[in-house]
Amino acid sequence: MVDDKVPERFELLGQTIEQFVETTRQIGIIVSDFQHGSQGVLNQKINSMIDNMREIEKCKTHVQDVEVPLEVFEYIDQGRNPQLYTKDCLEKAQEKNQQVNGKIDAYKDFRSLLVDELSKQFPKEIEEYQQIKQRQSKP
Repeated sequence: MVDDKVPERFELLGQTIEQFVETTRQIGIIVSDFQHGSQGVLNQKINSMIDNMREIEKCKTHVQDVEVPLEVFEYIDQGRNPQLYTKDCLEKAQEKNQQVNGKIDAYKDFRSLLVDELSKQFPKEIEEYQQIKQRQSKP
């Protein structure tokens, strides 16, 4: 089953891979219960599998520019759905973003407290600092 949102250059490859997998499955069934009379069907399926491999090889030029992160293959090796990789990456990025935003807020609070305390101890210097800062922020 090929997704309608998949670019055309992937459609043929996807269909060919699906055919290859199905042919391989059928060969496995034939071989597991091999009968002398099924040799012709087995030969036909093997030739079909070879044709699928040739088609996959032809599709190679259309997908050479595609880079797949190694983590996707790790997902597949673990028996997980590779489409969940993107979801997991987004969740991790969102979590990291919340952490960074928390740190930014903490630094803002610290800066405000620092300026308050410094203005008590060094009122003239802080006033000069704030005037310089205002001049620099004006266009």
